[in-house]
Amino acid sequence: MKTLIVYAHPEPQSLNGSLKDLAVSTLEAAGHEVRVSDLYAMNWKAVVDAADYGPEASSPLKVALDSGHAFRAGTLTADVMAEQEKLLWADTIVFQFPLWWYTMPAILKGWVDRVFTYRFAYGVGEHSETKYGERYGEGTLAGRRALLSVTVGGPEPHYGPRGINGPIDDLLFPFQHGILYYPGIEVLPPFVLYGTDRITAEEYPDVAKAWEQRLLTLESTEPIAFRRQNFGDYELPSLQLKEGLEPAGRTGFGLHVRG
Repeated sequence: MKTLIVYAHPEPQSLNGSLKDLAVSTLEAAGHEVRVSDLYAMNWKAVVDAADYGPEASSPLKVALDSGHAFRAGTLTADVMAEQEKLLWADTIVFQFPLWWYTMPAILKGWVDRVFTYRFAYGVGEHSETKYGERYGEGTLAGRRALLSVTVGGPEPHYGPRGINGPIDDLLFPFQHGILYYPGIEVLPPFVLYGTDRITAEEYPDVAKAWEQRLLTLESTEPIAFRRQNFGDYELPSLQLKEGLEPAGRTGFGLHVRG
């Protein structure tokens, strides 16, 4: 297995840093190839601008179209092309990051904004009355798996079904479904640690053991059963879930998960 770890935390000695290091050692010891994108250490540029697209940048700038032209022309910046190459190389992508203000750190969102260009991660495939592009279960990155490893400061009940911060599955839905599943990546159930500001040195071995177990089952874990777009569950071209497919009482993001 070839695994790319995308790591987003500014402190190497943080819990996130320890989990990243443990992922590298665990996977390599199991015979897997591992590459790491340490975004802070790379001084990753987090903002999209015309410089990303070289001679393909238009005026006024059209981010989607220009990124697609630059991708096809091979004029994206070297840092972006390197990350796209890593994604195509990988069988599995592990994202290691803290939950900050209900989402990923800005540097990681900037990685997505710049790397997931038009014609690479979206805007591919046939658009017709019977098919609305290759996305949500199809796409350039189909055949790969991803896992979010997330540290959360608050207690687990705060992120439960009735928790004040909202269900963790809802908070992660934009990343898991809207970013990763969109270009075809199968998404595994996340590895979430709660109350991480209070984890002691004595508690860490249990955390490490649980993380090792998840890493060693990456290939056998069933992905989240997101519905595929072009395989009968949605009306086209409205992309509304067909009546009667949802379990009784289910609404919101949960509509887009089978079973």
